[in-house]
Order: sequence, then C-alpha cells, then structure tokens
Amino acid sequence: MSNAKSKSTTTELDHILNFVDGSKGLRAKVSESGKVQVRQDLDGKVFTFSSSEVSEVLHRADSEGKPFIQVNFKNNSKVLLTETLVGFKPVETLGLDMTRIPKVVTTPDLQSVFDAIEESMGADNGIDHEVEILKKVYQAIIMGGEKVGFDLAFERKWLNRLLASKFNASA
Repeated sequence: MSNAKSKSTTTELDHILNFVDGSKGLRAKVSESGKVQVRQDLDGKVFTFSSSEVSEVLHRADSEGKPFIQVNFKNNSKVLLTETLVGFKPVETLGLDMTRIPKVVTTPDLQSVFDAIEESMGADNGIDHEVEILKKVYQAIIMGGEKVGFDLAFERKWLNRLLASKFNASA
C-alpha cells in the first residue's frame, strides 16, 4: 500500500523536477530526506518543500499559451511554477481589500511594494493611509510566501528598518 503512495509521490516530484529543469530561471535541488529547494535566478529566493507533502501536480498554460505547473500540497496550499518564478497566493489580511491585489504574487513583488512604500513615505503630502495599505499588501505577500515555503526573514526586516529610519528622520 505505501509503495503505491511513494510511487505517486515520485511521479509528482518527477513532473516538478522536469518542469524546473526545462525552465529558464528556476533551479532545483533535492536532499536525501526528500526536501526540495527551487531557486529563482531572478532574485535568488529559495522555495522549499517536502516531496511527501505534494498531493497533485497539474500542467497548465497561461492566457498567452505559456506552460506552467500548479503544485497542490496536502495542507491545501498551492504554488504555480512558471519559466522564471514561483507564484503563490497572498494571505488575506484584515483591512485589505483582497480584490485590489493580484490573486497570485511572487517574491519580486515585495521589491515593487517596498519601493512604493518608500516613495509614499518620502512624499510630503501626508498620505499615511496609502502607506498603511501598502504595508498590509507587503505583509500579505510576506505571509503568503512564508506559508508556502519561502524564507523571507530578510524582507521582513526591510520594512522594519525602513519604518525605523523614517521615524528617526522625523524625530
């Protein structure tokens, strides 16, 4: 019984590794324990998951016909692997209208939101409301990424440092 299960896990993992091997911007490593690391060339971020947690791999195509795969996990989370990035769902955040942000985000989106926060904080027209919304978007992406297996401790610190420097500058 368990042999059939491990065989299907191996098949799913093979689908993932074959896709990553054929991609332009993703690299994969598998450890002896079954931990899989998928590294994005674009920003160096590493998505880590256990092969035993994969429940299903679905082959898809985007609106332009470019192939990607959807990896569903046993904990009901999912990621999308494209040619260059790992996409994931941002976490629903209190006070944030989730219909106003993309359903799927990537780690480079953190840099874009961070830049927008920095720009808004630098403006002298008192748009604190916009900064608060952007901070919530940033947090939603961080939490979504961490939930699926990205280590985003460094990006978490970015925001804290920015807010501290702004606070010190205005003191």
